[in-house]
Amino acid sequence: MKHLKDLLLLGDPRLYEICEPVKPEELPQVKEWVKDLHNVMEEIRAKYQFGRGIAAPQLGIMKRLIYVNIDKPVVIINPEFENMSEEMFELWDDCMSFPNLLVRVNRHKSLTMKYLDENWQLQKWQADDAVSELLQHEYDHLNGVLCTMRAIDAQSYRWRPTP
Repeated sequence: MKHLKDLLLLGDPRLYEICEPVKPEELPQVKEWVKDLHNVMEEIRAKYQFGRGIAAPQLGIMKRLIYVNIDKPVVIINPEFENMSEEMFELWDDCMSFPNLLVRVNRHKSLTMKYLDENWQLQKWQADDAVSELLQHEYDHLNGVLCTMRAIDAQSYRWRPTP
């Protein structure tokens, strides 16, 4: 079982790598990876009072896998975006891999995400506003992109005190 100490932090070269798709024969492993993702997210929530999603590469699992838990757990395998809105919005983004740093970014206001669930069934998720932002943030992790790389300008960083 992975824990908070296993979370990759800003500067770890693995956070900048593009992840490989999950293969159907890896589905049994996905259950174990999701347990690890869930456990670390719960530890982040307990320590820092935030966390709605986590991407596999944040734990050094270099696969296209995201775990989101807003009102219920959702396992997202090999996601793809479509219908990304032209309308953007600005927000202060946070990340478990640098929990005390906030970064001002622009995100698409809405999008549709196609993905496979934990049963390898194709799903579609239409997301707006905060959920759209969350999915974009986690998806970026799968492509080796951190929100620090999407900062609006050089003044788009803010320190968040530890609760």
